Amino acid sequence: MRISKLFGKTQREIPAEADIVSHQLLIKAGMISQVAAGVYSYLPLAWRALRKIENIIRGEMDKAGGQELSMPVLQPLELWQETGRDLAFGKGLFTLSDRRERKLCLGPTHEEVITGLVRYNAQSYRDLPLLLYQIQTKFRDEPRPRAGLIRVREFTMKDLYSFDTDEEGLNQSYAKMLQAYQNIYKRCGLPTLLVEADSGAIGGKDSHEFMVIAENGEDEIIYCPGCQYAANTDKAESIISKIEGEEPLPLEEVDTPGMATIEDVSRFLKVPQSKTFKAVFYVADGKLVFGVIRGDLGVNEVKLKNILQCYELRLATEAEVIEAGIVAGSASPIGISGIKVIADNSITSGANFIAGANKPDTHFRNVNYPRDFKADIMADIARAKVGEGCPKCGGKLSSTQGIEVGHIFKLGTFLSEKLGALFIDANGVSHPIVMGCYGIGLGRLLAAAIEQNHDDKGIIWPLPIAPYHVYLCPLYLENPQVATTAENLYAEFEAQGLEVLFDDRKESPGVKFNDADLLGIPIRVTISPRTLEKSSIEIKWRSEKESQLVPLEGVTERLKELIRCVA
Repeated sequence: MRISKLFGKTQREIPAEADIVSHQLLIKAGMISQVAAGVYSYLPLAWRALRKIENIIRGEMDKAGGQELSMPVLQPLELWQETGRDLAFGKGLFTLSDRRERKLCLGPTHEEVITGLVRYNAQSYRDLPLLLYQIQTKFRDEPRPRAGLIRVREFTMKDLYSFDTDEEGLNQSYAKMLQAYQNIYKRCGLPTLLVEADSGAIGGKDSHEFMVIAENGEDEIIYCPGCQYAANTDKAESIISKIEGEEPLPLEEVDTPGMATIEDVSRFLKVPQSKTFKAVFYVADGKLVFGVIRGDLGVNEVKLKNILQCYELRLATEAEVIEAGIVAGSASPIGISGIKVIADNSITSGANFIAGANKPDTHFRNVNYPRDFKADIMADIARAKVGEGCPKCGGKLSSTQGIEVGHIFKLGTFLSEKLGALFIDANGVSHPIVMGCYGIGLGRLLAAAIEQNHDDKGIIWPLPIAPYHVYLCPLYLENPQVATTAENLYAEFEAQGLEVLFDDRKESPGVKFNDADLLGIPIRVTISPRTLEKSSIEIKWRSEKESQLVPLEGVTERLKELIRCVA
């Protein structure tokens, strides 16, 4: 491809709306263009990279035994209502009506549709197991699209679904996909970290995410340097520091004028925050709930939502708390009735805590559970913290930032039971099919590759997913010898199957080198009057500082060998 004919122009200025490196560089390099919030066009260079990712994924899915199909984006809403996941996805589900006022949605995922297909095409144990996948457009109405291709409303996803007769079969399918995903990221040149994850609106029990470690990653990963434990913050657990036991003392009121936060109360009464109880109010599916946790800890809202098994969870407003007759800033579950109380396990460690007295400017000393109040639910609702104990080995937890580039789930039978996807075993007995699902966002993976591979000059593409492998960069094209040599090399490279981006513009060396660095093509081949005096050309890897002068003769074979060695 000649750059003079390439659709999409490089830019020198960083767009104001681009808040992370991959977004900035993709726009500066003329690779994507925003159509609307969270909706992008892929220009030719980005599209070539995306197709390479797609082909790598397709190859590994096929090798693992997957069968590719294609399912519609447009789906009947009643399918989602049948499983109850229309409520689980909530406002994230794009919905519309056709001319006959039938409700439809734009598929954010395809579990309902694929389960319906399997229901009619796999009714015997002899038809299973199955691994079915597609590479398809998905739609999710993100409340805050951001970070370019990282958080969008329209995206391309590879989604594979496994169907087995039992849990053992599901475990085997899950292991196959886990290995296939590891192969994909390795082939794409992207190191990833496997972390435990929450299943969210997809449902199911066990799930794992594949994370690319990146400074600008939107996900925090809690991990243990001493063992292989890693989880995203939605799922992470930790061994919370214990408080030394002491004899319970009598409950007593204490004045706390103007003290409404844990920090204020802790400072005023000269006690550590770990010796206080924090009250947090939420609205779960329209009902007020009371969360209680040790004062030095935070509530993990994903854990809380899962425990409550609600579709929507949000912090209660001050008006909602007051309307319930609760004194904000001085609340505790002592004497409270008519509101569900969910307490974190941390309140059972230690004694004689500070908690609200349920009247203004007043707190209780020496609050003890369960002597002074009861909880309707006792569970782990705490956010794991750096420095706390690893739940696997007891070592100290650390954290890093990452970008999710894949998610795999053990769905079990809840969808097959709801949609009647059953099989008959060898004894003629009917059972629900055991399911799993496995997704990779292609655009997100492309952006993550840039987040992990760039410098202050531009992109540094991993060779397997680079739009082109060679950037042919002739300098001073007004020189007939340079022009002729460049045209001959371009023709020879293409004839030999090399993927070449030919900078045939009559621009200055500075402009060409800047664009070469910005676009990030792995190998730059420079031709100039100086190199031709020595019957040579200059080869430079984008990832390296130094270039090397090599003979012009045999350069095509040399480049092919370099690419073979890396790819």
